[in-house]
Amino acid sequence: MARIRLQAGFTIVELLVSLLAASIITYSAMSLYITQHKQMIIQEQVADMQTNIRAATELIAKTVRKAGYNIIGDLSAIETCDSDPDTIVITYDSGNLVGICLDQTMPQLSSDLNCQDHDLSSLRENSSAYIYDTLAGIGEMFVASRTLTVPSRIRPSSPLSRNYPAGSIIISMNRIRFFIDRSNPDHPDLMIQNFGSDPEVFAEDIIDLNFRYFMADGSIVWQTAWPENIRMVEVDVVGRTGSPDNDFFSDYRTRRFTLRVKVRNLGR
Repeated sequence: MARIRLQAGFTIVELLVSLLAASIITYSAMSLYITQHKQMIIQEQVADMQTNIRAATELIAKTVRKAGYNIIGDLSAIETCDSDPDTIVITYDSGNLVGICLDQTMPQLSSDLNCQDHDLSSLRENSSAYIYDTLAGIGEMFVASRTLTVPSRIRPSSPLSRNYPAGSIIISMNRIRFFIDRSNPDHPDLMIQNFGSDPEVFAEDIIDLNFRYFMADGSIVWQTAWPENIRMVEVDVVGRTGSPDNDFFSDYRTRRFTLRVKVRNLGR
């Protein structure tokens, strides 16, 4: 009589236990991967944010160092505004024009500025400039919409407020404003605006901007009507990541960068 061999196998319970163990291992591995991947993305955002804040702060500081260089008339080297976030306007000579003045009195408010005996090749079109009547002690900013070289003339983008006489000084003057645009709360931006131009985004996701001014008498103020007495400016910029982190104690991760800048051209 033939003998029947019984072949051992897995029971349903054993298969279910094995499947459960495999599921737990797979879930743990996926959870670890997702967590590490999320942390990597967050760290990249934090690194980008820190670079963004540092670049924004250093640009403002670089501009502050130039404040007041070769300004004349009633121009203010620094205009302060404690408005949360703060606003600052910085004015200085770009150095593109040297020894330029009117050779002829303007016949009309809309006339070109005749500088036929001077070299205007370094003045770019649509750049800002300042004209100053040394006798009357009056001047104003304008935008040079066009520069002609033969003969040398500057065409303002709009009529000036008065007919400036021959001998009036013309300087290529920068007037730069820094402020935060919060019109889109999800993505506040640090804006830079040159005189006569529309504001442009310089740094994204900047949520706060503050300035403190160290005065000649030792006081520290948030705003001043006497910019000529400023000796140092503290620039404080706060930024955040581009997207929220739900695992963090607040919606966004933030960083602050503060820099103090000596104003070179005031109080010398």
